[in-house]
Amino acid sequence: MSPRILFLIRHGRSDQSSGDLAPMPHGMQWDPPLDEVGREQAELLSRRLLLMEPPSAVCSSPLRRARETVAPYAERAGVQVEYDADLTEAYVGDWESRSFEEILASDDELLHRFRNQEALWHRAPGGETLASLRERVRDSIEGILARHPEGNVFVIAHGGVINAYIVPILRLQQEMLFLPENTSLNSIVVDGDERRVRFLNDVRHLTDPDLFLPA
Repeated sequence: MSPRILFLIRHGRSDQSSGDLAPMPHGMQWDPPLDEVGREQAELLSRRLLLMEPPSAVCSSPLRRARETVAPYAERAGVQVEYDADLTEAYVGDWESRSFEEILASDDELLHRFRNQEALWHRAPGGETLASLRERVRDSIEGILARHPEGNVFVIAHGGVINAYIVPILRLQQEMLFLPENTSLNSIVVDGDERRVRFLNDVRHLTDPDLFLPA
């Protein structure tokens, strides 16, 4: 079986003013829509994906920001999207209803950690453990690949989810390796049981949109 590509795609920019929550397996999770910029990013992403080799599967987190990101592409490509709750962002317990700025403003130690590139999310009161996040993300994505054993796969998810899958492939220990940009493409070569990181944080559809105009 020839190698194929798994594309892990982060959602577009969220409406940070939203306080919407949705019930998910771990509890109520923040569930904002895309903002105006995020909707434009989703359109540009769609234009790029339509020029790529059609995937054998398109899967997504069921949270609204992911659903709204994949929707323009799915509608134009005429593909069915599979939704999997195990692709939702890391559950952060008591922090779910609070903005990132509010969380940092409430704790000087957290702000210090943020400024020094130290991990934060494992400190969330009542939040999901890193081990739990990595296990569910791995099982979800590997399950998708097993159900669709041929062709490329698109997965639309979240920054924490993308890190949870990629960091163990690189045999690193840190909670977060990088901050995926909104609608970035992060690609993994799938070659039998082997997984190889191919490209990270590609947003050329945002920075060079003219390169992705339809013929």
